[in-house]
Amino acid sequence: MDEQQKRATIYLETNLHKALKLKAAETDRSISDLVNEAVRLSLKEDAIDLEAIRSRRKEPRRSLESFIAEMTKSGLL
Repeated sequence: MDEQQKRATIYLETNLHKALKLKAAETDRSISDLVNEAVRLSLKEDAIDLEAIRSRRKEPRRSLESFIAEMTKSGLL
């Protein structure tokens, strides 16, 4: 283990662990590599979501009540 890695203990559901072991064996990768990739992808999705939220902060807000009233008025409801 090099200095760029940290050891951690995690608890996986039994079936997830079995699937992870099978995938690691079939792809010739380590379980750590697969877990690191999955966490990295999850954090990347979070970063995309946070950017979307930040970019929409200045949009006007509408209440559900006014939106439904507008849909009713226009005949959509």
